[in-house]
Amino acid sequence: MKTEVAINGADLGGSLPVENVQELASNCSKEIPHRYIRPEIILDEISTDDSLQVPVIDMEKLATSHSKYQNEMAKLHQACNEWGFFQLVNHGASMVIEKMKVVTEDFFKLPLQQKMACAQEPNRIEGYGQAFVVSEDQKLDWGDMLFLNSLPVSQRNMRFWPNSPTSFRSTLDEYSLQIHKVCMSLFKLIELNLGLEPGKLCSIYQDGTQGIRMNYYPPCRQSDKVIGLSPHSDGTGLTLLVQVNDVQGLQIKKSNTWLPIKPIPGAIIVNIGDLLEIMSNGEYRSIEHRAVVDFQIERLSIAAFHIAHLTAKIGPLPELVKENGAQYKALGFEEYVRLMLSSKLDGKSQLDHMRTNN
Repeated sequence: MKTEVAINGADLGGSLPVENVQELASNCSKEIPHRYIRPEIILDEISTDDSLQVPVIDMEKLATSHSKYQNEMAKLHQACNEWGFFQLVNHGASMVIEKMKVVTEDFFKLPLQQKMACAQEPNRIEGYGQAFVVSEDQKLDWGDMLFLNSLPVSQRNMRFWPNSPTSFRSTLDEYSLQIHKVCMSLFKLIELNLGLEPGKLCSIYQDGTQGIRMNYYPPCRQSDKVIGLSPHSDGTGLTLLVQVNDVQGLQIKKSNTWLPIKPIPGAIIVNIGDLLEIMSNGEYRSIEHRAVVDFQIERLSIAAFHIAHLTAKIGPLPELVKENGAQYKALGFEEYVRLMLSSKLDGKSQLDHMRTNN
């Protein structure tokens, strides 16, 4: 099927080859190559209010009908509506998360030559390398990634799945399925909060696409002049992020100020993607976020992106189009993915292409 071939990355937009940042950082003198210098970040305002943090949602409370826990659903709605981000605790996936952290760290510790066995191919997003590099003069992010299509299982290309460490493939398989289970539980709860009939959202995402991106952000002597991951919103329905080590770096844009996220040990950080903003007709909003790097210590994270199934029509759900009309256009799945993969990261610019003139 054409769409099934396309989702693996061919002809939908890949990333131009660039230097390996982990290797560059290990050999780097005091001078950072000019393509990584981001002078604009000097002017960015960063919040110093430690009391201002994204909501924390308890999955165990959401899973019960006990009256004293009913306000947890209201907290979830507020988190999706006002923040676009929350930390999820008591999610039931702690054991496999810890195993996934270990194999991710072990992969990035491998010599470059071994990691390059999983290198991206031209015009494909999958594999080891960089993402969203679309021009030769584009400013670059201070980080490397391994991106793999993990679901549906039929779309896995094992050519890019590392053989080392030896437990990587089995661990990622288990992690992929468990994180998808958590994600589907969240979609069921979101359906209720949006007043949708049971299964409306779940039917769109149950057999959808899951991609897992493992990130490595090397330390940088001039960390105040580089960015680990450019400001952007995710083109997904939901993204579930796990912090691998204790180094902070994720920041979200709240009221035109960058707010550092302090990960709770064992929590999954969840964020609303553009796709859910579109389908909810703006009731829930994606939020711009970025990754910064540390002066001395590397930072690692694992993001699981969840997108609709291959035959889905991307647009506002009819039940949520009220008197103001549809706030976003409708696109076919392949056209939406092409738009998502063929542009550099630039705030919420990709979502702007989907807005109507209403």
